[in-house]
Amino acid sequence: MADKVLIIIPAYNEEETIYNTVTSLLYSCTYDYLIVNDGSNDRTSEILKKNNLNHVSLTVNLGIGGAMQTGYKYALRHGYDYAIQLDADGQHDPRDLEKLVSEMKRSKSDMVIGSRFIEKTAYKGSFMRRFGIYYFYYMLRMIAGIKVMDPTSGYRIVNAKIIKEFATYYPIDFPEVEVLVRLASKKYIIKEVKVDMNARQGGKSSITPFKSIYYMTKVTFFSIIRSVF
Repeated sequence: MADKVLIIIPAYNEEETIYNTVTSLLYSCTYDYLIVNDGSNDRTSEILKKNNLNHVSLTVNLGIGGAMQTGYKYALRHGYDYAIQLDADGQHDPRDLEKLVSEMKRSKSDMVIGSRFIEKTAYKGSFMRRFGIYYFYYMLRMIAGIKVMDPTSGYRIVNAKIIKEFATYYPIDFPEVEVLVRLASKKYIIKEVKVDMNARQGGKSSITPFKSIYYMTKVTFFSIIRSVF
């Protein structure tokens, strides 16, 4: 019997990209998908309904953490073996999905992260983004004792055990690094595999330089707390 895989696509105001993202996904694989419309106030909801795309709509914007936890609750309820986050803005290449699934099965890991840095790729991010990635790489080595080259990557797959964990608790905002500390403290196995990432295909990122600093400060604080308790 084939493993059940769910692709979770959190979407907030992604009217420019969501249709193309899902079209590319359907062209690349046959896995199930769920779009979590996170209280969008643009045409995202209209596009989802018009094209009969599988989705749930949240009445208010909960942030990336709330949207992803909604997807994990759905995955748990429907008995999926694996769940994969795929961003709605087109940055994650669906052609790499099989890499994530194959590495998950080969290594028997609990989480596999799609990494821009485990091998050389064409990725070029802003200075603040690259600084944040390096900062969290060293922070995780010090606090959690794990080596993750691309700790802020949201392109990741988890198994049924982690689906259950995340359905119960998942950080509301900026969850990528904090959950790594949590999983490391519980001795779960985390691996990385090389993927390619695109530039955002439309819309505008909500991460500003000020938010980047806030992000690093908040995540560091909660990661230290997680590592102690």
